[in-house]
Amino acid sequence: MSKYGMVMDLDRCIGCNACVIACKVEHNTPAGINFTKILEYETGTYPDAGRQFLPVMCNHCDDAPCIDVCPTKATYAREQDGIVLVDWDKCIGCGACVLACPYDQRFQVFDERTMFPGGTTDFQRPDVQRADTGAVAKCDFCYHRIDEGREPACVEVCPTKARIFGVTDGSDPERSLDHLIEQDSTTTLLPEKGTKPSVYYVSRGE
Repeated sequence: MSKYGMVMDLDRCIGCNACVIACKVEHNTPAGINFTKILEYETGTYPDAGRQFLPVMCNHCDDAPCIDVCPTKATYAREQDGIVLVDWDKCIGCGACVLACPYDQRFQVFDERTMFPGGTTDFQRPDVQRADTGAVAKCDFCYHRIDEGREPACVEVCPTKARIFGVTDGSDPERSLDHLIEQDSTTTLLPEKGTKPSVYYVSRGE
């Protein structure tokens, strides 16, 4: 078993949105739904003002509130790696998980489409009529790519290597993120929520 996670190096992120486009192409999401996005905010004051970019996505939490509130257990964490997924056959579109996510990273989809262009996973199968129920979709760490020994699409296309994917439990020394996670400058989003995110942010102020 490997516990997967991702580190966002904020000193490297240039806000190019290549990750956003790659994710959208990979998952074929409807207009207005992005499983990852880049937030922007200004820092400092003139003449030392700057702009900071903050990539956000599902945090694949160890203590995920979306799992706890799901009445049909459609949301679950894979036993082998902790990736939080949605079983669309079980999702009834109640939206409880959307409200429970403190990161606003779950989306109800009222659309019929194949999520992966190659047809690997059907979001709306003809035999499962869910277009009117708003089944929930979210970042899945591109688990279908991981199972093939590849990196998530957003990581693969990042021109500055600001996104670093690996393991957080020491199970694979070659892909371990420990050296980044253990830095004093590494943080997580909304730690006060107690969700134990698997997405980390590092900024050394370079």
